[in-house]
Amino acid sequence: MDHRHLVEEKLSSEELVKGHFLHAFRDTVKLPDGGTATREYIVHPGAVMIVPLLEDAGGGIRVVLERQFRYPVGQVMVEFPAGKLDSGEDLQLCAQRELLEETGFTASEWARAGVLHPVVSYSTEFIDIWFARGLTSGERQLDQGEFLDVFTASPTELLQWCRDGTITDGKTLTAALWLQNVLSGAWVLNWHPAAVPVRAG
Repeated sequence: MDHRHLVEEKLSSEELVKGHFLHAFRDTVKLPDGGTATREYIVHPGAVMIVPLLEDAGGGIRVVLERQFRYPVGQVMVEFPAGKLDSGEDLQLCAQRELLEETGFTASEWARAGVLHPVVSYSTEFIDIWFARGLTSGERQLDQGEFLDVFTASPTELLQWCRDGTITDGKTLTAALWLQNVLSGAWVLNWHPAAVPVRAG
């Protein structure tokens, strides 16, 4: 489809704030009808989210989740493990790193589900969605100043929490949709082994 009649053209750009990892701008744009407007937005490095699948003793599936206080909203949120990309970092290696650091788990198999854009009106942020299975537990490697609880839940519990408002985090709601469709067989994942980091020297 031809979408050129919807596209805005950047005319100028002004830096507003440069923080530790967020970068804010105000641009002047040319609108499709020839008028002009301003657009304020945040440049974000991108992130990954992991849906870790853990087999229970009865052969059923449980998912690994986290509870973490999120300062901007002033609440403890239930979320899937996630974290931002380092500069130049491979997406799967980032997912493997974040899963280990936050939960202590490593996974023998991985599958990329897709990508989501959580706040398209004011941020460039994207979140790459990964599934992980064949989990082995180990020691967490939390960042300095990072505090979170790790726990497991059944897919039924997860969906109930999405419905009743216990979970309001957008990326986790999206992951629950993916999980529901994967477990039903409606959406198929392409599983492959864990990636091995390339070591210098």
